[in-house]
Order: sequence, then structure tokens, then C-alpha cells
Amino acid sequence: MRKNHAMTLILGAMLAGVANSATTTASFSVTETLLATCSATATTLAFSAYTPGVSAVTNSSTISVKCTKNTPYTISLNKGTTAGGTVAQRLMAFGANTLQYNVYTTAAVNVIFGDGSGGSQTESGIGAGVATANTVTVFGKVPDNAVNQAGIPGNYTDTITVTVTY
Repeated sequence: MRKNHAMTLILGAMLAGVANSATTTASFSVTETLLATCSATATTLAFSAYTPGVSAVTNSSTISVKCTKNTPYTISLNKGTTAGGTVAQRLMAFGANTLQYNVYTTAAVNVIFGDGSGGSQTESGIGAGVATANTVTVFGKVPDNAVNQAGIPGNYTDTITVTVTY
């Protein structure tokens, strides 16, 4: 019987150790600040060939803006890079020669898309999340006016900068 008594003592001691174990817990906070962000891309505004004295030429391009969800933003366009151009009257250049054109917020080409100066307007929106683009159409027009009719044949270009403020 001594053998069984020894086993009982060992088993009892093991169980007593389990019964005497203790635990403690702690917790910690997890934080993160999600910053507002926006990015923009734009397609080329490529007009078809202009024949002076026939008619104005129009076309459109798009600006895509991706912003964090619920982030308000405003899109503005500068005057372009051609010397002498303004938001009210943009110019394309071919060497020292220029051709008048402008960009608009509407298909009726009656509201100049700009920076808010000179009667121009900007476009605003609310971000839908950085994986979802909001698209704005830019409508362009090369008028068939006396200045453009006096132009020299060639390939005219300009570059407009898109600024997204958020």
C-alpha cells in the first residue's frame, strides 16, 4: 500500500501546483491617424486639325481625382506655359507663333475652367476613396477668329497644370 500512497502524494502535489497557478492580464490601445490625400491624372486635350475660315474646333479631355473618402477638394487650372497666355485667353505656341484656345467646365464652352481669376471657375468634389476616381471633363475650343485665321501652319502646343487643393 505504500506504493499507492506515494503515488497519491505525487499526484496530489501536481494538482496542488495547478491549483496554485495564477495569471494576470494587461491591455494596450492601438491608434493610427489616417491623413487626407489626393492624386490626379489628366488625359491629353488633342484637337483635330484646324482649317482657318472653316469653323472652330472643339474636343475634350478628362481629369481624374482620387482622394480619401469624404475629403473635399478643388481643381484649378493655370494659364498654361505659353508666354502671353492668360486664364481668360490661353495660347498654344509653334515657335514664336501662337494660336488662341481655351478650356471650359461645360460642353457649351461658356464657363472658363481656371483658377477663379478673371471670371474663370474651378471644379469641386468630395473624395470617394483612393481606389475610386472622380472624373471631371475639360471641354476645349480653338475659335475660328481673325487672330487664328492669320496663323502660320504648324503643330501648336501648350501645357496646363492641374492643381488639386484639399
